[in-house]
Amino acid sequence: MLKTVYGTQGMMVAPHHLAAQAGREILREGGNAVEAMVAAAATIAVVYPHMNSIGGDGFWLIHEPGKAPVAIDACGRAATNATRDFYAGLEAIPSRGPTAALTSAGTIGGWAEALQVAAVWGQTLPLSRLLESATGHARNGIVVTESQSALTSAKLAQLNDQPGFAEIFMPGGAVPAPGSLLRQTTLANTLEQLSRAGLDDFYRGELGRAMGDELMRLGSPLTAADLASYSASRVKPLEVEVRGAKIFNLPPPTQGLASLMILGIFDQLGVIESEEFDHLHGLIESTKRAFRVRDRYVTDPDRLPADPQSFLTPTRLKKLASEIDPATALPWPDPASPGDTIWMGCIDREGRAVSFIQSIYWEFGSGVVLRETGINWQNRGISFSLDPNALQALEPGRKPFHTLNPALAQFDDGRVMSYGTMGGEGQPQTQAAVFSRYAMLGQPLQQAVTAPRWLLGRTWGDTSTTLKLENRFDPKLVQQLRDAGHKVELLDEAFSDTMGHAGALVLRRNGVIEGAADPRSDGCVAAL
Repeated sequence: MLKTVYGTQGMMVAPHHLAAQAGREILREGGNAVEAMVAAAATIAVVYPHMNSIGGDGFWLIHEPGKAPVAIDACGRAATNATRDFYAGLEAIPSRGPTAALTSAGTIGGWAEALQVAAVWGQTLPLSRLLESATGHARNGIVVTESQSALTSAKLAQLNDQPGFAEIFMPGGAVPAPGSLLRQTTLANTLEQLSRAGLDDFYRGELGRAMGDELMRLGSPLTAADLASYSASRVKPLEVEVRGAKIFNLPPPTQGLASLMILGIFDQLGVIESEEFDHLHGLIESTKRAFRVRDRYVTDPDRLPADPQSFLTPTRLKKLASEIDPATALPWPDPASPGDTIWMGCIDREGRAVSFIQSIYWEFGSGVVLRETGINWQNRGISFSLDPNALQALEPGRKPFHTLNPALAQFDDGRVMSYGTMGGEGQPQTQAAVFSRYAMLGQPLQQAVTAPRWLLGRTWGDTSTTLKLENRFDPKLVQQLRDAGHKVELLDEAFSDTMGHAGALVLRRNGVIEGAADPRSDGCVAAL
């Protein structure tokens, strides 16, 4: 049984141990939470390539004691050439290949913006140091994880013929076995170029021109001009008040609204029993109400049908809670969204906290690996619709719908909590499970992460929209859920990747930091 980890001088949690260790080393050298997160983000983009890449997007929540949290939207926009005419004759945007790579990659711009936020704290370490771990792992080789090998094999038919994929991720023409060594020399060269020229080079320098030109040659609608026009932005986070805490998350185009609504609705139910029917049923039914709002209102922030914060008022949350039958499930399904992502958290010795998420959408994104830079490009833009009347209708310059949403909470007693997970449609649900267990039901932090989880809908390539449960739940509770009308699917695994890779850090008022990593992942908590 994993136990909550404690420290006092800083802490990092990540779904891969090398990323957590990279962040901790920056903290050890006097770096701040943002610098540590950039180091961890660069490292995990190398060592967990099936989950994320510097060719993807990212979102930040940054907490500084005594100040309101800062949110950073590092979502790429659709290319100028990404019109419905570009996809004429198709019913949907292809999910893999160059035409699936239709949005700029925003995560590097997010790193740059976050470092600007931290600059007022007194930046202590050069960019070359922050990228050192990632560069070394790319050049010297990473050890292939079981999940990377399994997903490469499972998605081989979709990925094998994509430009550059097999060359990088299938050395020798075969799926790499768990425990084998995989080198990414070209990506190491790219990281060294960023260290020399600065992060802006990714968009408006040598790298930006090389990536844009290669994407265009491959048939992507993206060009160097699209990259040159990109920049991340600071945005006002959404917030909701629940018993004893205020929770923050990202506004659209992310599903942060749904994450906050689930907890806000559930809080109105007044549930106090741990691991009992009322807890799971209440959160699941809250999820259904939140997802219906999300699917009707969350889109590009420049064209929102309504103010997302207006759905987080006590009056609206109470009304939605009143619609929940305490004994019967609302009929389901509604549409669901897949996704492959990493979430990481950091707290430094000054009490500054970061909640960060980075993604390429599906496993290995578009599957396109640029030969000149070694960068695997995301396919986030496939969440656009070719129907001009759809909420997510494709237009040049629009931001795609994002499952990504990092969470952060400030408690009335002075505690600060950074938490989140990967897992597409499961992200809001796992966030709700972890937060409610720890903050509302009083479970230890690691227990809240380790405890059996559920997923309403699909992720990781699943097509069913059942209520999926890990097999560690009490059979009596499982039967109660079935009796209430939930379409339960009991998974074979006790700890299933389907449930995402969660993590959480909590800073207490006395300076003690507690951390929890997900036993479902390859990660750990790294503490000072």
